[in-house]
Amino acid sequence: MAAPSVLRSGGAAARALLRCARPPAALLTLTRSRGAATYAQTLQNVPETQVTTLENGLRVASEESNQPTCTVGVWIGVGSRYENEKNNGAGFFVEHLAFKGTKNRPGAAFEKEVESMGAHLNGYTSREQTAYYIKALSKDMPKAVELLADIVQNCALEDSQVEKERGVILQELKEIDSNLEAVALDYLHATAFQHTPLARTVEGTTDSIKHLTRADLTSYVDHHFKAPRMVLAAAGGISHKELVDAAKQHFSGVPFKYKDDSVPVLSRCRFTGSEIRARDDGLPVAHIALAVEGPGWADPDNVVLNVANAIMGRYDRTFGGGKNQSSRLATLAVEHNLCHSFQTFNTSYSDTGLFGFHFVSDPLSIDDMMFCAQREWMRLCTSTTESEVERAKNYLRNAMVAQLDGTTPVCENIGSHLLNYGRRIPLEEWDARIAAVDARMVRDVCSKYIYDKCPAIAAVGPIEQLLDYNRIRSGMYWVRF
Repeated sequence: MAAPSVLRSGGAAARALLRCARPPAALLTLTRSRGAATYAQTLQNVPETQVTTLENGLRVASEESNQPTCTVGVWIGVGSRYENEKNNGAGFFVEHLAFKGTKNRPGAAFEKEVESMGAHLNGYTSREQTAYYIKALSKDMPKAVELLADIVQNCALEDSQVEKERGVILQELKEIDSNLEAVALDYLHATAFQHTPLARTVEGTTDSIKHLTRADLTSYVDHHFKAPRMVLAAAGGISHKELVDAAKQHFSGVPFKYKDDSVPVLSRCRFTGSEIRARDDGLPVAHIALAVEGPGWADPDNVVLNVANAIMGRYDRTFGGGKNQSSRLATLAVEHNLCHSFQTFNTSYSDTGLFGFHFVSDPLSIDDMMFCAQREWMRLCTSTTESEVERAKNYLRNAMVAQLDGTTPVCENIGSHLLNYGRRIPLEEWDARIAAVDARMVRDVCSKYIYDKCPAIAAVGPIEQLLDYNRIRSGMYWVRF
């Protein structure tokens, strides 16, 4: 009996202490004010991005901070959009080989040198960009620059490694085929940009990977790895002057001239309203993606469309909240069991993009989910409210500030911004663009891109209930009187 008594008296004492410790209302108001001021100060106090252009055209950009670590990377304006049917997947293949050693550092020596620094080396290839970056201690920044320069200029591309990685990539392609979301989005590109370079996958096809040779990979690197298309970006506890000095020492040899002056020019990728259906009734759920043509990177409409996507929201069955979702579509999904998950996307390229949504649903819920999603699009075009816009703007502000979390996101932001916009856009400017969006702008811009437009559709799985394209096309407008 003594133990319960102690527990009861302890609980009463704790409640009394909490009552006494509760701060006055004025202090709470002050705390909230400080929080609001901190957000504004955060935008203003972001370190300046310094940019220097070397004689060969390579841009060196950095953001200095007091971090004990740094991230240094090379962003190159090349990807699968610059490939053809024969060498599709060459960029992805080169990325695999980049970390297998260089002419100056054979495989084992290269790996040992990276490990001795305690560094993390990574890279990725997309449709318009390729990146290699290293996260290391700030004092090792010059060595990181040296390693990156060696990767870019002296990648070994040995025949033995080419054959070894060919098998690895073919296995990866099989694994990618089991990721139905990735398959649906690749199909979406294939139908939306059919017969254009953007229709090709980043990884290439099984046939192209099997037939790529060392000569193909060498030609790809020699033709596209040029200094004016590169950005050496760094963030963390580094000095911009030291970064520029290291870049001059190790990157000055990167060529800037093209053979026979054959400078690659991107051709316009035409969007086509169309569909791809890959029916497989043996799969448990269906993956559906629908998109209209979106704007390119530099188009100011992107900010408004991102606000629209935030209004539409995203949902997964693992989310808490039940029916109390801020997104109307998410609330409907919970109430009527419409889908397992859905997400919106606004994928931009240099001159075009895809604006749409992807959802996963049971076979008998496809029609209902598509109807509700399209109805939400029509509502964005016709009756978006100011309260929804304010909530969405706050969501975007939160996502924007989250970019400051760590040196790697900041470094990636610097590199991709300089390739996409020609400069790094400050967070304060992004905040001003977000603040300028109102409900009328959302309605007007959504009407411009969505209303009565022909969509591209990709569907994979048990999709018998997915209605005819013309029926889905009729959901892209409302008959109003």
